[in-house]
Amino acid sequence: MPSAVATHSHRPTTKVLPKSFKSKKATKGALRDQAKGKVPNEKGQRKTPHQQVMSKFDRRNQAKQRQLAKHKEHQKETSVFTGRDGAPRVVAVVPLCADVDVSEAIKSLNNSLDIESEVPETSFRVSVDRFKQKLQYVPVKRDLTASMDAARIADYVLFVLSSEVEVDPLGELIIRSIENQGMSTLFTAVQNLDKIQPAKARPDVVKSLASFMTHFHPGQEKIYNLDSRQESSNLMRSLCTTTPKGINWRDQRSWMLVEEVQWPSTENESTVLTGVVRGKGLKADRLVHVGDWGTFQIEKITAAPLPTKKRKDDAMAVEETEAENVLEVPDEDQDDLAELAPEEVMMGDAEMEGNMEEPTKQKGVLLDDHHYFSEDEPEVYAPPKKLPKGTSSYQAAWYLDDVSDSESELDDQEMEDAQDEHLPAAPEDGMEGIAHREPTEAAMSEYPQSEMFVEPNEEDDAAQLEAYRSRKRDEAEDDKEFPDEIELHPNVLARERLAKYRGLKSLRTSPWNTDEDRPYQPEEWSRLLQISDYQSSRNRSMREALVGGVVPGTRVHVHLRGVPRDLEKSYSPSRPVTLFSLLRHENKKTSLNFDITHKEDYEKSIKAKEELIVQCGPRRFVVNPLFSLSGNTENDVHKYCRYLHPGQSAIATFMGPITWGAVPTLFFKRTIPEEGKEGSSLPLQLVATGTARAPSTARVVAKRVILTGHPYHIHKKVVTIRYMFFNREDVEWFKALPLWTKRGRAGYIKEALGTHGYFKANFDGRINPQDAVGVSLYKRVWPRNAVPFTGPLLKEGVSESQNDAMDEDIQ
Repeated sequence: MPSAVATHSHRPTTKVLPKSFKSKKATKGALRDQAKGKVPNEKGQRKTPHQQVMSKFDRRNQAKQRQLAKHKEHQKETSVFTGRDGAPRVVAVVPLCADVDVSEAIKSLNNSLDIESEVPETSFRVSVDRFKQKLQYVPVKRDLTASMDAARIADYVLFVLSSEVEVDPLGELIIRSIENQGMSTLFTAVQNLDKIQPAKARPDVVKSLASFMTHFHPGQEKIYNLDSRQESSNLMRSLCTTTPKGINWRDQRSWMLVEEVQWPSTENESTVLTGVVRGKGLKADRLVHVGDWGTFQIEKITAAPLPTKKRKDDAMAVEETEAENVLEVPDEDQDDLAELAPEEVMMGDAEMEGNMEEPTKQKGVLLDDHHYFSEDEPEVYAPPKKLPKGTSSYQAAWYLDDVSDSESELDDQEMEDAQDEHLPAAPEDGMEGIAHREPTEAAMSEYPQSEMFVEPNEEDDAAQLEAYRSRKRDEAEDDKEFPDEIELHPNVLARERLAKYRGLKSLRTSPWNTDEDRPYQPEEWSRLLQISDYQSSRNRSMREALVGGVVPGTRVHVHLRGVPRDLEKSYSPSRPVTLFSLLRHENKKTSLNFDITHKEDYEKSIKAKEELIVQCGPRRFVVNPLFSLSGNTENDVHKYCRYLHPGQSAIATFMGPITWGAVPTLFFKRTIPEEGKEGSSLPLQLVATGTARAPSTARVVAKRVILTGHPYHIHKKVVTIRYMFFNREDVEWFKALPLWTKRGRAGYIKEALGTHGYFKANFDGRINPQDAVGVSLYKRVWPRNAVPFTGPLLKEGVSESQNDAMDEDIQ
């Protein structure tokens, strides 16, 4: 019978079981069987109010509490603007086109609310009675420096476009610079739109301008027409009612727009700056930085209320006059203007150095922390001291050893390196980049010399060397194709030319002997600010600014000491002057590190140690930065980059005063305008942007040079190398260095051959005849000092020629 046919069978019994009793309350055993062993523990259950289903009344109450908390926060943010003596809302009016009239733009805004006021060239106040607010306009000309200074202290930035003239390269530079330095709430308006004929073409002009602005600021979809009274009044409503979003780094400090400057009549008197305190409370103990003038100490802070009128019985208007009201004076905790720590007088170390024996003559290159082939070398490593001997209490202030504060309310994640992922290791980096040994190969073996070595003719050898090197030319392009490679002249001794260089088995893990660097370090290096725990020191300095000082919103006179008299000649009331209070230690110099990213619209590579103009927060410097790879390494050694190519990111390092926090940084470069190219007509360009990172004097920037050789004869794993060295003594000096090939093979120098620098080497595998053999050498490069920048950023002139010594890659 086929298996697919089903068979019939009867039930085994006729007994029918009754249905089980269904009770509303199940027994413990039934619940246990139903859960199949997954019974939750009563002690571990979460029974918070947020995890339970709330009633309608509870949900309404919770929504009401959130609404009240949000309203309270909004009142706190805008409390500085409320009241009769409230601070005015600062509006920076920035023209982007050549035919924009800033005075007419301000008049259009005032006339929309029937406000009668003159429009001077300096900053001025107007009272908006309809919204019970006060506005302070800061009109600026088409000047890069003035526009950036005004936007830096503005609650609102108003870009004014033209309906007839396009934005030129200067206008685009102003937009990019203000955007990258950080700005508060932005509005955009257009002028002379009624001149466009026919009238139906005006909406297209507005759409075109809106498309242009959304390219830089995607949120700027609304373009206000200043020729329309209705749109101008809507813009005034937004200026008077919108809460400014502020700038993070600015709100962590106290700042002020200087309204008036009183110059001293005698040398003993102080210079008085008048303005309204904003941000955090202004403290007399902290230093202040004023525009491009510099950093000064505060002598005292006095109240400067605006004159008010009071009605008497005879209906005569009498102005109130009050005596000088001193709000704050400095005490013994006032910061000084010293940028470097005092010179250390360490008698114990000096006596110890006098009794030291002369160092023995080394016989080989330094590899990691050892001089190989030197018999009587001491191998005891002395750990670095936290404080030098004889350090006084004043000198100890330059060594910050704050304990890590894990419970800080400040965000510690802002300073973490965004590029923690390491780049893949290359063979020239050391052990990590070496290719794994082939599984079929046996262990290293020694091979006898396969044939007698015949030393070549000098003329033939020189001709072959020239032909071998003629394939590699150019400088910036060579750095992309052959990074760090150098070529030695046959008549130059490598051990003298590369005397400062050393070898490393691994760039990321090998220890770096700092004792070898001390003879070459800058004179002021030991006097820089030492920071052991950056996050804790930063949090402590920022917490000090949260309490105390003159209350924000108060109009004050700030009396400054030591302001140079010659600044009175260069002072112009039409240019905005800003005052920023520095946090504790922010005037002390240290080794600064910045994330730097090459701007896409600048097509050329930026050479390291090239002169750049840097703006970090309220200060500007002229620097010659070092570029190095980012990331965290075990030994805190980072490879120096000779160029920053388009699209690349790196760490820029130079010596300058510290700035706490992740402050945006701008890098400008003076250029020579090239004819026939659009967008290159300006003598100054924004070439890179960045962010301040944790400074460190222990971070080693190591310049690498690579000496390459050519396989002359290959016998299994034994290879004869040429063109790397040119005399026998150099081979013996660098004999301890590990060799590598570009295809990942590793080896070592076995013995020198002849007198022309040929040598025999053993490798861990067979190498290709077309492969190149290299050896890596490193030396520490030191950051250069930053110089304060004064004057306008953009001026006529060409870039200064760079010093030839600055461009040297070896010496």
